[in-house]
Amino acid sequence: MQFIPIIRKKKQGLELEDQEIDFLVEAYTKGNIPDYQMSAFLMAVCLNGMSDRETARLTMAMAHSGDLLDLSSIPGIKVDKHSTGGIGDKTTLIVGPIVSSLGIRTAKMSGRGLGATGGTIDKLDSIPGFSSDLSDEEFLKNLKEVGFVDSGQTKNLAPADKKIYALRDVTGTVDSIPLIASSIMSKKIASGADAIVLDVKCGSGAFMQNPEDAKRLAKTMIEIGKNVGRKVTAIVTDMNEPLGNTVGNSLEVMEAVDFLKGKKEGRLYEVVKTLSCEMVRLGNDIEFRETSQEFNDMFSEISPYVDQAIDSGKALEQFRKFVLQQGGNPAFIDDYSLLPAAKYMREVRAQEEGYLSSCNAEMVGRSSMILGAGRESLTDQIDYGAGVRVNKHLGDYVNKGDLLATLYSNKEDRLQTAEELFLSAYELSPDKPALNPVVMGIYF
Repeated sequence: MQFIPIIRKKKQGLELEDQEIDFLVEAYTKGNIPDYQMSAFLMAVCLNGMSDRETARLTMAMAHSGDLLDLSSIPGIKVDKHSTGGIGDKTTLIVGPIVSSLGIRTAKMSGRGLGATGGTIDKLDSIPGFSSDLSDEEFLKNLKEVGFVDSGQTKNLAPADKKIYALRDVTGTVDSIPLIASSIMSKKIASGADAIVLDVKCGSGAFMQNPEDAKRLAKTMIEIGKNVGRKVTAIVTDMNEPLGNTVGNSLEVMEAVDFLKGKKEGRLYEVVKTLSCEMVRLGNDIEFRETSQEFNDMFSEISPYVDQAIDSGKALEQFRKFVLQQGGNPAFIDDYSLLPAAKYMREVRAQEEGYLSSCNAEMVGRSSMILGAGRESLTDQIDYGAGVRVNKHLGDYVNKGDLLATLYSNKEDRLQTAEELFLSAYELSPDKPALNPVVMGIYF
């Protein structure tokens, strides 16, 4: 099979055969196709798109390009949860313990942060002794014994995706929904879960910045799941300001623990509750007709169990077991001084009065990155104690001099730049703004 006819075919907007997609993924992974030819193909996909069938086939070809984790030895339905990336998103640290404490096996492979978006593995690595580097055998053992496991992705998980994504990043072909969807879903399928709940972020702190694009991405990933025999739910959530009150690794761990201790509030609570309910539904194989009333009834039935898991302390105890099983010292749960902390802090105060009417969440993430909480490249070192604690949220009225946030860093010379960037992220208005619902849509 020749690669140039495949490029021409996609350039003309024609649909590729399964064997053509399999060939191009396998050949490129093995190094038999040069980058410039694959770049031409990726640009043709960006311009002309892919059908649902093509996207599903591309996903499976990338998933099968390396190892596949087999979870069939673990009883029950295994559920995974994935976020498309946001600012202050610590939901995995909360949802995993809640859902697994309710008897749903939760198998998660997470990534590290790059740029303004934080990574779950970086947050977990801020816990003393915690190991996110698990073998397949350890992954299965922890899932069986604790019910919740979260590790970094294995080196040979969907290697085709790693290679193709690196090329997309430098050829201007990132913004293609079939390519985004197949990238995400190939890793999820290779991870072995039976059901997947996707948190598709939408807004200034997310890759998909408008609701229509977020909905299209959500529905594309759902179709991929249907085509390959996985149950998938996509929940579109607002990312026009940081989620919760902290941005930064150990700061977010503390907030997650506070939540599990019962401090469940605001937008973070709404997202956690929705994700948890849907994971419990899928894990129990509860079906319903796709009507809003039936969904609301199901949500109302499951929601009290989620609250009870928190209020009873079951979810917090599950988090202790999870940390201990992966080598961490759970003593930090009762003594936050055991977590990494920054030497320097600076209070950011309002320069004028008015309602907080808009936020560029990416800029808040960038300010946290400047403080040391993020990285520009995967080789950069993370300052686990650095970050931002947010005191005010969209819709709040602030007076001049009110505390907006506190910045933390081990590099004092970065505080001024981070403060300026943080302040520039927000706009004030004399009128109270209309706010987006935090859960913008749920798709099946």
